[in-house]
Amino acid sequence: MASHGKHCHVLDLEIAVNRILATLPAPQSERIGLNEAAGSVLLESIDAPVDLPPFDNSSMDGYALRAADVAGASTANPVRLRWRGRIAAGEIPSEKLGTGECIRLFTGAPLPSDADAVVMQEDTRVDGDTVLVLDAVRPGENVRLQGEDIRRGARLTEAGNEITAGLIGLLGATGIETVQAARRPVVGLVATGSELVTAGQMLTPGQIYESNRAMLATLVKQAGGTAKTLPLVRDTLAETQAALATAFQECDIVITSGGVSVGEMDFVKAAFESLGGELQFWQVAMRPGKPFVFGRWKGKYLFGLPGNPVSAFVTFWLLARPALRKWQGAKQTSAPSQPSILGEAVSNPGARRHFMRMRFDAEGKAFSAGKQASHVLSSLALAEGLLDLPAGAQLAAGTPVRVLRFR
Repeated sequence: MASHGKHCHVLDLEIAVNRILATLPAPQSERIGLNEAAGSVLLESIDAPVDLPPFDNSSMDGYALRAADVAGASTANPVRLRWRGRIAAGEIPSEKLGTGECIRLFTGAPLPSDADAVVMQEDTRVDGDTVLVLDAVRPGENVRLQGEDIRRGARLTEAGNEITAGLIGLLGATGIETVQAARRPVVGLVATGSELVTAGQMLTPGQIYESNRAMLATLVKQAGGTAKTLPLVRDTLAETQAALATAFQECDIVITSGGVSVGEMDFVKAAFESLGGELQFWQVAMRPGKPFVFGRWKGKYLFGLPGNPVSAFVTFWLLARPALRKWQGAKQTSAPSQPSILGEAVSNPGARRHFMRMRFDAEGKAFSAGKQASHVLSSLALAEGLLDLPAGAQLAAGTPVRVLRFR
């Protein structure tokens, strides 16, 4: 395709990623409820509006008392205290505790004033209107102190952090109901290829089932985007143009699979440019996934992935996923990596760096997940991460490595 000669320089992966990230706009903000915020990216830093816990309370069922009153208590030498009443969770203590007195408490109940500890009910015995304490306690024992977890005004989380289930628990516990988060990008998924049919249909000779859209939809959701699966596209320039035009009208980002190489039936680049799209680059120096297109169209973005499922997965993970994270304002855009030890020797005889599919054993050692050809899905299904092997590398078993984790 001579018309694309200006874009034919094969880029290093890091340069390609940096060029993509540099073109992305500032995230668009929206206020959303905590119950729908999981996986979104925060666009505000949040400080605690209250202490957590908001008051001193009991961490178990037992008796509030003064630790000094039971300093010498034991099973052989119990201390007798006058029982002054009870406080359940949600109730407010009405009276102070005097010397030699105790109050029955339940988990979460506020500590009465002048009490400084709680003895577990297992370490007591009731005797009429008195309680025998069979064990000494230290001041503060079995008490959740006001503000011991979070002080009012303390920073709970920073802008750019992903909203996790644990963070939702923390924010909810401090009374926060809504957060300012990035709008999730709507990502259109287009698969090209006249040989493709959808699952559930009968295959005729020469046809294959298309699986990239379902796989990519899962990856898009994991990256915080909203996936929109669009119809299959046959290998003609007119159909590819029409499909891209529709996709860009409906979506913020369009991800295609197939049709981005140099063959006569690869129409994505030509169709994109005919719509007025601006091709930024194509071809990245990596395996699998050398044919990869990145382009811009009126403030929207095209990621043209190869048609081979493994190549589509790897290029999404390394090139498109960081862009989806940056589009949402995430501080961390690169894939998480984990140190490991090779459980077997691996090598890359090729001239391009190779992202090998890896799995881990019970001890955390890394092994090849199986055959590494770009059409082999069985090893992708077993894989838990990718190992970046430089061109010509030969690594012995026992070599320390870092593996890019995707599960």
